[in-house]
Amino acid sequence: MNASTGTPLPATTSRAVVDLDAIAHNAHVLAAVGGVPWMAIVKADAYGHGIGQVSTTCLRAGATWLGVAQLAEALRLRARLDHVGIARPSRNPDSVPTSTRPRLLCWLLPVLTPDQAAAPGSPLRAALAADLDLSVSTRTQLDAIVAAARAELADSPDAAAAPARIHLKADTGMSRGGSTPADLPALAAAAKAAEQDGTIAVVGLWSHLSRADEPACGSTEKHLSRFLAAERVVTEAGLEPRVRHLAATAGLLWHPDTRLDLVRIGIGLYGLSPDPAVATSTALDLRPAMRLEAPLTQVKCIPAGQAVSYGGTWRAPTDRWLGLVPLGYADGIPRAASNGGPVAVNGLRAAIVGRVCMDQVVIDLGPATTPEGAPLDPPAAPGDTAVLWGAPDDAVTPTADDWAEVCSTINYEIVTRLGERVPRVFTGRDAARIPASPDQETPA
Repeated sequence: MNASTGTPLPATTSRAVVDLDAIAHNAHVLAAVGGVPWMAIVKADAYGHGIGQVSTTCLRAGATWLGVAQLAEALRLRARLDHVGIARPSRNPDSVPTSTRPRLLCWLLPVLTPDQAAAPGSPLRAALAADLDLSVSTRTQLDAIVAAARAELADSPDAAAAPARIHLKADTGMSRGGSTPADLPALAAAAKAAEQDGTIAVVGLWSHLSRADEPACGSTEKHLSRFLAAERVVTEAGLEPRVRHLAATAGLLWHPDTRLDLVRIGIGLYGLSPDPAVATSTALDLRPAMRLEAPLTQVKCIPAGQAVSYGGTWRAPTDRWLGLVPLGYADGIPRAASNGGPVAVNGLRAAIVGRVCMDQVVIDLGPATTPEGAPLDPPAAPGDTAVLWGAPDDAVTPTADDWAEVCSTINYEIVTRLGERVPRVFTGRDAARIPASPDQETPA
């Protein structure tokens, strides 16, 4: 118990502090650049930042759509929005979503046969009951959704159910999800037949850009050309998708022609650049929203030559002060950060030495003696806060970009892989105003 406040002390040994004001700021900056309605991409627990609080903040900042990848996460998000009193969108297919009645798109669905999809309690029927917009790339997916929609409509004689809202996805060069140019005509024809049946409404056409973070490579222009060709195929089949969306953060920043009717803002929301080599977060006026920190649990002195951590991959060059940080690869710290991951503590830029362990890392706090052999005091003590990454407010605090460089990866991975053992603590004006959620998220 904290003697001064009377509040219980946390049992956890680390925390990710998420600045909701930074997220709102980033949203306003990017929405102003996009100039069209925008979807907040909050998949993967909002890139590790906490889907509930981030989603609500984005809606306050003007988002009219929310996007997640997996159906299970979409269903949890819908329950969260219901819990905090955010109204569901109108079931009129022609209605325009708003920040108070947003739409929610999901694009990774379980593979089901039509019979499985139509069964009571099936995941697709749950998706339709939750008023989700669903992506379709293949005839198999379409057939399953049509079967689920028919079952929902048959079980709702009072007309409470509505046609399934579908976004057809075209593969424009990513070679990942999406219908190929060869398959799209048949898919569009089948979708038109289902729409005439009253089972579905094709409300969107979309795709992904594979190299939008390389503004001069020419790939995005080819994607756009293929997308417009896919749009012609769909309209020639008699479909009229109301919402065309192609650009994510990199597209909306560096390829204005791809903004179309809606932009999907993902990594930029969290204050990170899609490619710091093209433009840094600072240059884009984006504020990194997450600070990962933990108290040092131990500080010790080791002699010159002493090995550190598993495998002894680092040895002390002199007598050294070491600090123990209670974060490891079970929390999402990349093992690739062994012998290099930057950490700030007490105004000192330190680094991980030795291998990253499951629950802990060791950092080098510097020499324990002068060159002449006189002892030096430790520069930090147990309980001092170690910051692994955060906003670049000073020359010492590492950023997610710094970590990505050390680990030969991208900033997306650094923040997104952070595990559930690390509680998210929220700061900012929205932190206290947003109603409590059923999960572990807490305001500071």
